[in-house]
Amino acid sequence: MRIRATVAAASGALALSALAVPAAHAADGSSSYRSGFAKVFAQQASGHSAFSAASKPVGDLDVSFSDFKIAKAIKVGTTAHVSSVVSYKLTHGADVDVTSENFVTVPAIYRGSSTAPDNDLGPDEPATCAETSATTAVCKASIEIYPSGASSSELKNSQAGTWHGAAIALDFKAEKSSAQFGLATTLVQRNSKLTVNAAPEPVKKGRTITVTGKLSRANWETHKYAGYTNQPVKLQFRKKGSSTYTTLKTIKSNSTGSLKTTTTASADGYYRFAFAGTSTTPAVNATGDFVDVQ
Repeated sequence: MRIRATVAAASGALALSALAVPAAHAADGSSSYRSGFAKVFAQQASGHSAFSAASKPVGDLDVSFSDFKIAKAIKVGTTAHVSSVVSYKLTHGADVDVTSENFVTVPAIYRGSSTAPDNDLGPDEPATCAETSATTAVCKASIEIYPSGASSSELKNSQAGTWHGAAIALDFKAEKSSAQFGLATTLVQRNSKLTVNAAPEPVKKGRTITVTGKLSRANWETHKYAGYTNQPVKLQFRKKGSSTYTTLKTIKSNSTGSLKTTTTASADGYYRFAFAGTSTTPAVNATGDFVDVQ
């Protein structure tokens, strides 16, 4: 059941503007979680300071959250849908029935402060929960990210970096809710690409080899890859028959993300560029380009 359908069935119980419900799905099947999370954060955390560490739950529903687990980094490109599984422990009072059709819980990740997030992302479906005791359950859902299509405005380039975990529980019949922030952190990163070409091929031993390539990353606003400028990139070499790359030198990408350097041909082997990554962009290695040295 879609969260929106759940909310629609209980629309008389809670104000829709204050619920974490996703926007309607587009005709092509893509969807965005342009939900009411920002409003929930603002309303539930009103009067509280922004949470950088796990906060206490706020709201009038006897539910708290812990053990929030999410990938350390989520790589997002320009078009492909990305899904990242989240699990968390839900602890509730004896009067809360997590198996009721009136009960819904969803995780989210948000960028910025809990009181005024720049953005938030969540699941297409409510979390599924398995009871582990009379007052605890383990819940799972997937954070869904659609970088293109109907939800193309979902991410901005400036929002790459650290995001925080949150969770909310809603009881439509009791007209109560609980939200908790700062449960974990993850990096939402602009996916990277790296190419390499070593020439000439073949080449005589002792001659100069010119190695070129390009470092690029996803632009979430244009939905294309663009050069990642002024970044340190290592030129590495792996001798034929070896499994280990050795760094020859470090250069920087230019104003278009392009790379160019030279080295001396010494033996048959593979040349590649290697980028260590940043908080906003993941590490990436180019596929080695073989050069035959004669």
